[in-house]
Amino acid sequence: MTEHKPSDAGKETLHSRICSDFEKKILSGEWPPGYKIPFEHELVEMYGCSRMTVNKAITALVDEGLIHRRRRAGSFVARPKIQSVVLEIPDIQTEITGRGQPYGFELLSRKRRYAQKRKPEEMELGADTPLLALRCLHLASNRPFALESRLINLNAVPEAEGITFEDVSPGHWLIEHVAWTKAQHRISAISADEIQAEQLGIALGSACLLLERQTWRGGEGITYVRQLFPGDAYNLVARFSPSFG
Repeated sequence: MTEHKPSDAGKETLHSRICSDFEKKILSGEWPPGYKIPFEHELVEMYGCSRMTVNKAITALVDEGLIHRRRRAGSFVARPKIQSVVLEIPDIQTEITGRGQPYGFELLSRKRRYAQKRKPEEMELGADTPLLALRCLHLASNRPFALESRLINLNAVPEAEGITFEDVSPGHWLIEHVAWTKAQHRISAISADEIQAEQLGIALGSACLLLERQTWRGGEGITYVRQLFPGDAYNLVARFSPSFG
């Protein structure tokens, strides 16, 4: 009697379906960063497939950076890393505590509004999309470290409207709760205006480093942020290696 085995096409279809299911759960926020993925034997039973098919799907998502594996602990939704070829910008709270300094945070303003048509970076979040506008001050050892202005797309992250952001910075909260697929940042030098100088505790016209960042999930904008640092308070470090090819 001839033994009938599942075709490679069928296996590939099921592998793609598992990947698609996981991507939807991660990118929709149903599975937030740090969420523990079901064990492989549970997924085998859930999808009615071989362990090899499940492992192949998880490996593909690990390669995409959506999932990471911990030895003996299982697989988890990855926490996004903000970086480019020559620059890595960590979460400000993590940066300050990593220096051994006490971190502080002050919410200066919080309001709901829509994008300003004359600002293309805001329009990318959606012309008729409700936005949560936040302005806050990050402190290191009780001294101003960075001034932040942030917009969050409430259609993409509706749960943000229920967060006061009085006890947690919006950037840190987003990293912990919202997955994203693409980020872009721009760096420039500006002179502090009167309001910025007063809030940062520096002289009017002092040199500052401005970091602007946008993040997307699929084609949907999540957040746009401007972070202003006194010029003598923040360093950008890049490490290079020659490319041989």
